[in-house]
Amino acid sequence: MENKYQQITELKCGKQSYKMVSFDKLAKDFNLDRIPYSAKILLENCLRHNHENFVDDDDIIQLAKWNTDQETQQEIAFVPARVILQDFTGVPAIVDLAAMRDAIERLGGSAEKINPFNPVELVIDHSVMVDHFASSTAFEQNTAIEIERNRERYQFLKWGQSAFSNFKVVPPGRGIVHQVNLEYLARCVFSHQVAGEQWAYPDTLVGTDSHTTMINGLGILGWGVGGIEAEAAMLGQPVTMLIPKVVGFELTGKLQPGVTATDMVLTITEQLRQHGVVGKFVEFFGPGLKFLSTADRATIANMAPEYGATCGIFPLDQESIRYLELTGRSSEQIALVESYAKKLGIWHDDQSPTADYHENLTLDLGSIVPSIAGPKRPQDRIELTAAAKKFDEWLEQRIAIVDADKSDFAAEGGSATDSKATQQSHSSVPVTFRDKQFELSPGAIVIAAITSCTNTSNPSVLVAAGLLAKNAVAKGLSSKPWVKTSLAPGSQVVTEYLKDAGLLDDLEQLGFNLVGYGCTTCIGNSGPLPEPIENAIRVGRLPVCSVLSGNRNFEGRIHSDIAANYLASPPLVVAYALAGNMQCDLTKDPLGTDANGNPVYLKDIWPTDKEIRELVEKNVTETLFREKYADVFKGNQTWDQLNVADSSIYDWPESSYIQHPPFFQEMQADSEQVNDIVNARCLVKVGDSITTDHISPAGAIAQNSPAGEYLMSLGIDAKDFNSYGSRRGNHEVMMRGTFANVRLKNHLAPGTEGSHTTHFPSQEKMSIYDAAMKYQKENVPTLVIAGKEYGTGSSRDWAAKGPNLLGVKAVLAQSYERIHRSNLIGMGILPLQFKEGESADSLQLSGEEEFTIPAISAGQKTLDITIQQADSKTKTVTMDIRIDTENEFQYFANGGILHYVIRKLLNEK
Repeated sequence: MENKYQQITELKCGKQSYKMVSFDKLAKDFNLDRIPYSAKILLENCLRHNHENFVDDDDIIQLAKWNTDQETQQEIAFVPARVILQDFTGVPAIVDLAAMRDAIERLGGSAEKINPFNPVELVIDHSVMVDHFASSTAFEQNTAIEIERNRERYQFLKWGQSAFSNFKVVPPGRGIVHQVNLEYLARCVFSHQVAGEQWAYPDTLVGTDSHTTMINGLGILGWGVGGIEAEAAMLGQPVTMLIPKVVGFELTGKLQPGVTATDMVLTITEQLRQHGVVGKFVEFFGPGLKFLSTADRATIANMAPEYGATCGIFPLDQESIRYLELTGRSSEQIALVESYAKKLGIWHDDQSPTADYHENLTLDLGSIVPSIAGPKRPQDRIELTAAAKKFDEWLEQRIAIVDADKSDFAAEGGSATDSKATQQSHSSVPVTFRDKQFELSPGAIVIAAITSCTNTSNPSVLVAAGLLAKNAVAKGLSSKPWVKTSLAPGSQVVTEYLKDAGLLDDLEQLGFNLVGYGCTTCIGNSGPLPEPIENAIRVGRLPVCSVLSGNRNFEGRIHSDIAANYLASPPLVVAYALAGNMQCDLTKDPLGTDANGNPVYLKDIWPTDKEIRELVEKNVTETLFREKYADVFKGNQTWDQLNVADSSIYDWPESSYIQHPPFFQEMQADSEQVNDIVNARCLVKVGDSITTDHISPAGAIAQNSPAGEYLMSLGIDAKDFNSYGSRRGNHEVMMRGTFANVRLKNHLAPGTEGSHTTHFPSQEKMSIYDAAMKYQKENVPTLVIAGKEYGTGSSRDWAAKGPNLLGVKAVLAQSYERIHRSNLIGMGILPLQFKEGESADSLQLSGEEEFTIPAISAGQKTLDITIQQADSKTKTVTMDIRIDTENEFQYFANGGILHYVIRKLLNEK
C-alpha cells in the first residue's frame, strides 16, 4: 500500500547526514500549527512506521486533523526509541525474559529471538536502605549491606547484561534512574543506523517506573508503563493507545522570593488532580516557561503520576540546549538536537503559535506560596501557614478513631476494656537514646529525609537546604534527637556541588549525612527506626510523622509505624528536623534558641534567592557532570568481582531472590480460548483510591506475614528478609505479599488491616494468600471488587502478577489508573467497570456472592454478569469492558502480553 503522507528528507548537521521524516507533505493538507508539541511527537512516530502493519493512513490523518471538539476512539501505535528500567521493576522484567527464553526453546523456537529490540538501560537505584544514618560512615555501611543483601539479584542482572544485546546496567551507588536519565542517558534526538543509513528521530521512551515522566522536563516524550508492557516494548512490540486528550497548562508570572520549585509542583499537582487529567497528556506553555530551569521543569514533570496524567511535558527550546551544555553532552549531539527540532517543526520560541488543546488551564507562578502535602496523598496540599493547625485537626480525628476501635488493641494482645492502656494511649513516652533523655510525643517527626528523584535533581532546592543548614548551625541549632535524618541524592554530582559550595559539612552537622545514592525513604526503604524510638511509638501508640522531599506519601509506604507522612521541599525537611514535631508552626514558632537563649525562627535562617542563585551558578558546572558520568557503567570492586555464567539460557540456581516464574509452564504454542468465568468468589473487596502500594508487596517483610513465614521456612533469619522490592524476582515471596499492606482494609474482614479475608461459603477467617490457595484447591476462580481510582500509584507489575498467581480472573471497579489497567490485561485479568453512577454499594454487593462472567469477544464493550446471592436469588448487572484496543484484546485472549509475544515469535520465519 502506498504511504500517502510518509515523506523522507535529509538533514545535514556538521559533517553528518541523517534521514528523517518530514511533515511537509502533511502540511499541505492540514494545519499542523494547531497540533500540540506532544502530539507532533506521536505523529512523527506514526509517519516513520507507516510502512509497518500496525500503522495506517487513517491513524496519521486523525492525528493531523487534531479535532479537539469531539471524542476520538482512534487507536494508534507508539514505538518508543528506548526503554528504561530500575532494579525493583527491572529484575522481574529480565526474569521474565529469561523464562521466555526457556519457554520458546521448549516450544521449538530459538532462545535468541528473546532479545531487546530497542536499547534498554537499567539503573540499580531502588535497593539501598537507610540502615545507618547520621554518621560519616553511613554511606559505606549501607552500600556494603546493600551488596551483601542483593548479591544474587546483582549476579542475575550482570548475567543479563552479558546474555542480552542492547542491554546496559548502571551499577549500584551511581544515582537514581530518573536523575541519571535526565543528566546523562537522555538524547533528546535519537540517531540510529537502519539498513546502512543514519536516521534521526525524537528520543522517546517508556519506563518501568511511573516517574519516568521526569524526562518530559527536557522535551522528551515518555511515561511509565507496567513491567509487562515494557517487556513487550523491549521485544519490538508497539505500545497501543487511544489518541490522547491534551490539556494545555499555561504558566504565567514568576515565583516569588522564598518560594521553591517544590511549592510550585505541589500547587500544580493539587490543581491538576482537582481538574482531572487521568489518562491525558498535560503540556506546559506560556510566558512563565522562560523563568523555569530544566531542573524546575523536570520537578513538575516528575509528579505527573501524582496529578494523574500520562505525561507532563515541556517543549524543546533554548533552555533545553543550555541544560544539555551544562550536563556535558557532546557538541555534535547538541547541534543535532537544535537542527532536527527546528527542521521538523517542534522547536519552541517566542514566535511559536499556541496549539489547540482539548482543555485549558492557567496558573500565575507569582500566586504560589510555601506548602507541604499530606498526611497520606501528594495532592493534599497544605499552605505552610496552616500546616500545624491542619495537623492538630488530623491528630484529634486520629486519636478519636483509634481509641474508639477497641479491636485494634485487642488484636495486639491486650484487653479491649483495659482502661489503663486506653488512658496511656497517645501520651508522651520517655526515651533514652544516644545518651540523651527526652519525651516522644504525638506528632513527633521521626524521619526527615532529603530523598527522591523529584527534588534531588534540582540544585536550587538542594543548595537552599544546604544554606539553611549552614545558617542553622551558625545559630547553634541542631536536629532533635528522635529524628532519623538522611541525605540520599539522585546522583554523585549533588554531593560534589554541595561540597564545593561549602554546604555538605553543615548538613552533616545536622545529621543529614550521605546514606546512599538511591530512592531510599520515598519508596519505603527508610530502614528501621532506632529501637528505643520504635518501642516508644508502640508502647504509646503514638501517631508520629515523617517529612520527606519525595513524591509519594501513601499510607504504610514510608514506615509501618508512621501514621502521617508529609512531602516538603529539602529546606523545609531540614527545618522540620530542627522543629521535631508537626505541631510546630514554622511560620510563627521558634525552631530553637541560639547561644544567648534567643528564639530562632525560620525566617532568620531562610536563604535569599540571590544567595542560592550565586552558589548554583558557581558550583554546578559542566566539568562536574563530565567527571561524574565518565565511568557511569563501571561498578565498584564488589560489583566487578560478581561471577556470572557465560550462557544464553539462565541456569536457575537455588535462590530466595531469583526463581523461575510459573507464567509459561502450562503454555502451549497454539492460542488459548477465552472462557466463561463461572461461580467466582470475591477474594478482596476494597473502597476508593486503593493504590498499587496496597496491592503489590512493598517495603519491609513482616515476620508474621505469609511471606515472612515462607522465608523462615527456608531457614532465613528475619534480619535477612530484606524488602519485598528486592525479592521481586521470587514469585513465591511476591504472591504471599500481594494484598498484604499493613494499611489495606478488606471489607470482607471488617475491623482488620492487612492480609485478612473471609473464605466463602465456609466463613473461615484467614490470610488472603491462604484463602486464595484454598480457592485454587477447590477450583474456584476469584475476583476483586473495588471503588474509584483502583491501582493508582507506582507502576508495579506485581500488582497484576500477584493477583494472577493468586487466581484472580477479573476486577470489578468504578475506575482504574491507566498503568494498572494495562498491567491487568497484560496478565490476562479482565478489568470490568461499573456503569456511571453505579458501584458495589449502590448494587448492594457484599462480596459474599458468586459471580459468573461470560467470555468476551474482540471489540465487545459491555457484558452482563450474573450474580447469585447468599439466599440463592440472582441478578444481572451490565458492566463496561475496559479492554480499550484491539491489541489489548489480543494480549488478553492469549492469556497475557508475554504469551502473545512468544507465540508471535514462534510464527515468524
